[in-house]
Amino acid sequence: MALSTLRIIGFILGIFLITLAISMLIPMLTLLIFERRDDLSAFGWSSLITLVTGLLMVMPGRPAHVHLRPRDMYFLTTASWVVVCFFAALPMVLIQHISYTDSFFETMSGITTTGSTVLTGLDHASPGLLIWRSMLHWLGGIGFIGMAVAILPLLRVGGMRLFQSESSDWGEKVMPRSHMAAKYILLIYSAFTAIGTGLFWLAGMTPFEAVNHSMAALSTGGFSTSDSSLAHWTQPAVHWVSVLLMMLGSLPFTLYVASVRGNRKALLRDHQVRGFVGFLLVTWLVFGTWLWANSDNSWLDAFRIVAVNVTSVVTTTGFALGDYTQWGSFAVLLFFYLTFVGGCSGSTAGGLKIFRFQVAYVLLKANLQQLVHPRAVIKQQYNKHNLDEDIVRSLITFSFFFTVTIGVIALGLTLIGLDWVTALTGAATAVCNVGPGLGPIIGPAGNFSTLPDAAKWLLTVGMLLGRLEILTVLVLFTKAFWKH
Repeated sequence: MALSTLRIIGFILGIFLITLAISMLIPMLTLLIFERRDDLSAFGWSSLITLVTGLLMVMPGRPAHVHLRPRDMYFLTTASWVVVCFFAALPMVLIQHISYTDSFFETMSGITTTGSTVLTGLDHASPGLLIWRSMLHWLGGIGFIGMAVAILPLLRVGGMRLFQSESSDWGEKVMPRSHMAAKYILLIYSAFTAIGTGLFWLAGMTPFEAVNHSMAALSTGGFSTSDSSLAHWTQPAVHWVSVLLMMLGSLPFTLYVASVRGNRKALLRDHQVRGFVGFLLVTWLVFGTWLWANSDNSWLDAFRIVAVNVTSVVTTTGFALGDYTQWGSFAVLLFFYLTFVGGCSGSTAGGLKIFRFQVAYVLLKANLQQLVHPRAVIKQQYNKHNLDEDIVRSLITFSFFFTVTIGVIALGLTLIGLDWVTALTGAATAVCNVGPGLGPIIGPAGNFSTLPDAAKWLLTVGMLLGRLEILTVLVLFTKAFWKH
């Protein structure tokens, strides 16, 4: 990699660190409001260290007439997530006095919007720490949307190629410059966060709780201000607001932009959106009726409890309303399956993404028709796009390595000494960026604090791979990438 390329990558990373340092002023202001000055020094020193490092990286200046190639963007994307996490973990070390392993795990979980946690006693934790965790979600969510729109199409794994058309009002004629797209997305993201904060407040949360949960729900992150997660609030309105925000965060933000720019039916016409919402509604109805028949809850309560937990898992948020692992084997296995679904491409959600299941169905249907009519020419289309060989190959490649990554991490966790349930569900929840796993240790009623450090680092790698859709990171380890 050329020296000029490294300089511009360092310059961009420096900008990210300066932004991160400035962001730390918000927890400091929060601490002043709550009169918790004892934690101010932790954020003060962390902000200073981050700011100085960022300034040193920016000082050489941006090289003139140097443009990043696609492969440089892959390196920048991976490096930015790792470097930002490295510095964003500093306040947790100084406030909680926990190991750097735990701090980095918590930070990576936050910024990848996974929601797995090693912290306990959140109900009485520092307000500065709580708002910082939620801000990591918020910043990671908007960061991933930007990457999904700008970077992943280059690797052809993010799915945006299937949605960049005039039918979704997202062609070159509509939005010719990427910085305009980023501006619209940031405005919409911020507006949804503000609306969510107001709704949570009206539903019964305090303003501080409302801000935290709005950022966590919209980013599909899942960090809460209580160890009991959403079960801490008994008001049904709080639960339904969380469902609404989780769904909003799981829809393609490019289609929100299209709607704002005049294409009012962009969301309604999109196959992915219709499939995602339809899948949630059917699952709520069937699973809610099952829970009502097998518990003492009324049908409405069962439907609400299922809606929150199912939406949380499918959108890879990680909120929990009670311990659903106590509902029986059927429920546990179903939640494990739901872990892999994910939201829509171009959203804050992780997982396989709903469009890959829809494309797989189209391919399956076409292959079955081909078996019946061997000489027929079967048209394969999704979202008004022809499914050419390139798209099919990218889908198969990603799905294969997604599965292999979970399998390898799970095997590694068993070698470290974890039981197979914790290992398998821990690997799945890390790569899918869901949050809680299954079992008594990392289930919705537990956390990741008791796991060995080696397991936490392995899961941290899994979270990064899952958030960056695996191939973005794996391409860095190929010989072709480093050849000039």
